[in-house]
Amino acid sequence: MSLLDEVKNELAAITDDSSLAKQAQVSTMLRFGGGIQLVKNVPVVFAKLTNRSSAAWLKSSIMEIWGYDVELRKASSTLATGETMEYDLVAVTREGKRLALQCGLLDQRSHEITGIAPAHIQGNIAQVKAAWRGAFLAKGRLSDPGKSSMMEIVCPSVDSVNDLIMAARRLGVTAKPHRVNSSVRVRITDPDVIERMLILMGAHTTAREWSGKRVEGETRGKANRLANFDDANMRRSAKAAVEASQKVRHAFEVLGEDIPENLRAAGQLRLDHGDASLEELGRLADPPITKDAIAGRIRRLLQLATKVEKQRAANAEKN
Repeated sequence: MSLLDEVKNELAAITDDSSLAKQAQVSTMLRFGGGIQLVKNVPVVFAKLTNRSSAAWLKSSIMEIWGYDVELRKASSTLATGETMEYDLVAVTREGKRLALQCGLLDQRSHEITGIAPAHIQGNIAQVKAAWRGAFLAKGRLSDPGKSSMMEIVCPSVDSVNDLIMAARRLGVTAKPHRVNSSVRVRITDPDVIERMLILMGAHTTAREWSGKRVEGETRGKANRLANFDDANMRRSAKAAVEASQKVRHAFEVLGEDIPENLRAAGQLRLDHGDASLEELGRLADPPITKDAIAGRIRRLLQLATKVEKQRAANAEKN
């Protein structure tokens, strides 16, 4: 089971809400999950949900609050990618218009409310939390721990985006609009704010689990980055040591016996200890010297060889 399903299962198991809060949750689940449409000139209220527990909660709540018969059945649709998505379809085929009026999908003039019913986002805090919970149960997404943190809700309209952001603001949370192609969404990316919103909606257990796994993933990622950094440094150091040894060997061939003893000793240490760092070479010198000193002697050895090579080349041209 995915963590997203765990979150939705926990939210769908909440039973201590007031009647007003339940109505707010039902309304936003229907608005974000489907809405109202005419089927053979009959208004049908429906919602397509990807989580079974959410669908079961919606069915039982509609029956409990208003007493309407509710259908719960499996449905599917094919995405543009060719993938088939399975849904639990909740539908009220009789008294659909009356339910739409009662739960805030239609106003008193029977005009469709394209956002969230004002009574729900302007009501008490329990209603606001329930509205966000209903929207998340219908169309909410949550990033896996260890990936870039993201909570988002795919919204049916621009009005619903604005209403959801307003509701978040009432809860002390900053959410932002986001557009992906033709889809409009509300998104939260700050991991601490995501954890806070999960708790506000009522997912206390899975909020801690998500946060714990996120921190664990970040720690592991940081350790991997440091290990890769150290490994890259080691490879660069080894490559530099090999190149330095080749240059010293060439200097010895150019200079022969005509090398100052201190420079010869430094060069020989490099040849004898090809993998050692400059600091280690300095400790191996007799007497021990600093890494700057050993580096300076090797540098002067190479400069001397270069100078002699140039002199020989110039003499050869004259002759």
